[in-house]
Amino acid sequence: MIQRVGSIVRDKIFPSLTWKKEVTHKPTIYLTFDDGPIPEITPWVLDQLNQYDAKATFFCVGDNINKHPDVYHQVLKNGHRVGNHTQNHLQYWKNSYSHYLENVKKCDEWLASNTLFQITSSKPLFRPPHGQVGKQMIQTLNKEYEIIMWHVLTRDYNKNFKKEKCLSTAIKLTEDGSIVVFHDSIKAEKNLKYVLPRFLEYFSKKGYVFASL
Repeated sequence: MIQRVGSIVRDKIFPSLTWKKEVTHKPTIYLTFDDGPIPEITPWVLDQLNQYDAKATFFCVGDNINKHPDVYHQVLKNGHRVGNHTQNHLQYWKNSYSHYLENVKKCDEWLASNTLFQITSSKPLFRPPHGQVGKQMIQTLNKEYEIIMWHVLTRDYNKNFKKEKCLSTAIKLTEDGSIVVFHDSIKAEKNLKYVLPRFLEYFSKKGYVFASL
């Protein structure tokens, strides 16, 4: 079972998962947003990204796409990439293998529920909620998806994590090629609205670009 492990351990034990990107051109950061789309937070995130001509990857919960299709369309219209985050944000260890896989496939149906969904030459993207995924599921999903983990977990969802600490930690750990996790969720709102604009400003001044996966 994979949850949160150190970068050295995770890269060696789980090399088939994507933790970071190799970058050979301009310094690049890969911003990712989990758990949306929702009208309370996602449009604000899109506005922040637009200010810096930043592209990101949104790992969407299928049920949220179902509830808020207009917000999902906004993500796509703004040129961002989307990935699968299961239909109901399932924790792997609390569900059977078959039920979990079925939930992943259900999310795919909502991701492709409109004509704006991107058709790319690369594999579709999947990120397991809470970073929980087992060996058998990895073997199954790797046949169809690129499983995206992270290099920097901002912990914006942790209400006990002070916003100033959240920002300083994210800045300290982020480097060229980092995959950085934020959350467009109500739970993360307090920290996200403090950290994201400052994070974008800091690394933009350093000459970084923000790209989708």
